[in-house]
Amino acid sequence: MSASTEKRRAAVAMVALSLIWGYAWVTAKIGLNHSGAFDFAALRVLVGVLTLAVAMLWAGRSLRPTHIRSAIFLGCIQTGAFLIFNTWALAGSDPGKTSILTFTMPFWVLLFAWPLLGERIVGWQWVAVALALAGLGAILEPWEMQTSIVPKLLAVAAGACWAIGVVVAKRLHNREKMDALAFTFWQMLIGLVPITLVALLVPQRSMDWGWPLVSALLFSGVIATGLGWFLWLYVLHRLPAGTTSLSSLAIPVIALISSAIQLGERLRLAEFVGMVMIGAALALNSWDTGRRQRALEPTMGQE
Repeated sequence: MSASTEKRRAAVAMVALSLIWGYAWVTAKIGLNHSGAFDFAALRVLVGVLTLAVAMLWAGRSLRPTHIRSAIFLGCIQTGAFLIFNTWALAGSDPGKTSILTFTMPFWVLLFAWPLLGERIVGWQWVAVALALAGLGAILEPWEMQTSIVPKLLAVAAGACWAIGVVVAKRLHNREKMDALAFTFWQMLIGLVPITLVALLVPQRSMDWGWPLVSALLFSGVIATGLGWFLWLYVLHRLPAGTTSLSSLAIPVIALISSAIQLGERLRLAEFVGMVMIGAALALNSWDTGRRQRALEPTMGQE
């Protein structure tokens, strides 16, 4: 298969992934209307783990655990804490708003990578960080005390947990080779433990079993988690990093549009301005990242 054909297929996969992960915020919100937040998070990860296990066995891949210490850390932080905060935030807010706040992750990566990886914030990245912080302040609206700030802070915390996982995973990847799909399986399996503990310990509403909840779990677990991770790994190895990061900006946009159409989500003026600022900051950061990587790796052009 030619390189151009591979890139075209990867581009199609990236479009499909953006649609899946964008709409997954809406299906998760629908599921949360029929379930407690932590019960839904635990069941979603369980379905995702089972999907990955079946896919790996069907492909003849080994399920043997590797890099177990890193898998435990990332499972607790990037899977466990992230989904606890993220699902909790989504239960108390709208999908579009929550997705935008969670997608502040790249800016937390910049901040955490400085002390942990020695990657300093330079050039246009400072402008992107300043834009993102200003947009974050506009969305949080601390001057409007009648609005609930807790779900917004939880979404930001989820983005920070995601970012810590990205930095730690990058440091592990820089040190040694690893089977990304197998590692993801064990990370999710381990992350299921703290989520389940929280679900068992925290009082929640009873599960309203029916087609809305079942379909939300199937979409979130099988499509968004199982198929989504497969598409993400496929894309990462076939498209330039800058293209991948820019394309991922469509995910919160799709979440916002889908939520507006299906759930009637509407934004306050300050929230709209804040989202535009964060979107511009994400685009600027992705463009600058792609530009720097092309300059450093002109012959590779990809991760």
